[in-house]
Amino acid sequence: MGDSMSFIGDIIGDITGATAAGQAAERGAATQAAAAGAGIEEQRRQFDKLVELMTPYITAGTGALTQQQALIGLGGPEAERAAIERISGGETFKALTAQGEEALLQKASATGGLRGGNIQAALSQFRPSILNALIEQQYGRLGGLTESGRLSSAGQGASGMTSASNISNLFANQAAATAGGQVAGGNVGRQMFSDVLGIGRTIAAF
Repeated sequence: MGDSMSFIGDIIGDITGATAAGQAAERGAATQAAAAGAGIEEQRRQFDKLVELMTPYITAGTGALTQQQALIGLGGPEAERAAIERISGGETFKALTAQGEEALLQKASATGGLRGGNIQAALSQFRPSILNALIEQQYGRLGGLTESGRLSSAGQGASGMTSASNISNLFANQAAATAGGQVAGGNVGRQMFSDVLGIGRTIAAF
């Protein structure tokens, strides 16, 4: 009996077009859901690529910030001493102090003040002045890297929020499409029942 009713329902559905309409609606819903799923995967892929591109800048910025903190003592005395020693032991400091001290001595020799107090005072102040200038210069250079890392981190965070919002919307679209397909499938049965009644009434009229 059940198979007969199903067979009759299929025939009526084919005659009235209810079955075809329901199947088309379900296929459309499946296509829409699949498109939303593809969009979700693409959003994730693009965000992962952005993270990959931004990571070197964020890493460099984090390292630069740590070095800045060390230079001004925020990393503790050991870190501060090590940071300053890296500068004072570097080739730039050695070259600048050697050239500067040689120039001071040559000037003092030319003016006959090689043993005077002024030249001794100048020599004693020269190295600390150079070191202080190099520390300030290094801090500024590190600041550029720190800012680059900050901007990259902020950009990544903003992109993450946008991606999360887009994915959430696509999930909602996917769910709506799936639900729409299910509703369309359910409507086929109701439409065929209505068609059966209509056909019955038409036959009875004769």
